[in-house]
Amino acid sequence: MKPANAIWVHLYWLTTAAAFAVVAAMVAFYAPVEATMGVVQKIFYVHLPSALNTFAAFAVVFVAGIGYLSQRRAWWDDLAASAARAGLVFCSVTLLTGMVWARAAWGTWWTWSPRLTFTLLLWLLYVVYVIVRASIDSDQRRAVVSAAYGIVAFLDVPLVYVSARLLPDIHPTAMTMTHEMRVTLTAWFVPVTLLNAGFIAAGYTIATASRLRQRTRDVEGPRPMKLDLLGGAV
Repeated sequence: MKPANAIWVHLYWLTTAAAFAVVAAMVAFYAPVEATMGVVQKIFYVHLPSALNTFAAFAVVFVAGIGYLSQRRAWWDDLAASAARAGLVFCSVTLLTGMVWARAAWGTWWTWSPRLTFTLLLWLLYVVYVIVRASIDSDQRRAVVSAAYGIVAFLDVPLVYVSARLLPDIHPTAMTMTHEMRVTLTAWFVPVTLLNAGFIAAGYTIATASRLRQRTRDVEGPRPMKLDLLGGAV
């Protein structure tokens, strides 16, 4: 990485860390405690931005899959793989924070409501996506299969979003919030989105660098072995 690029990367992550510090302070000292659920309600500030960033990351997988199938350029595949892994991180956070919320609100860690079920299915679909990628040796075949799978798997995203509105569901579709709560929730989208974009960019950079190194090795061929004075291979 060039020094100038490294400086910008460091600044990006410092900005993200600072943003998290600010919103954490807002949760602790600015946003009031909700009258019914108490302190546990504050997990919502993490839960909703994580959920929407899950959708955003998987949308990138969807777009990148279409891009690869239409153009057959490797960078689309690298982008899709990176976004899928980032989306899995945020989907996991969404599920875990949702379970904590469920325990406090409904007295159980899990209930098979439509939204929770479709969210778990979404997580499983992209776990399989990562496993499928790892199981295919051919770069081209892996990219084609992953692109097609990523496009189909994305169909579950709108089901997660609309399930609580179209089907009987214990999951709330709206929440009464004070002005301070709304400001805090809006602020939380900034660091969470920065983190999501950073994960995707970092994964993409690593994937493209790895692909370039592999391409260089393929062009140069195996390195010739040298013999030292004792006749051993070096």
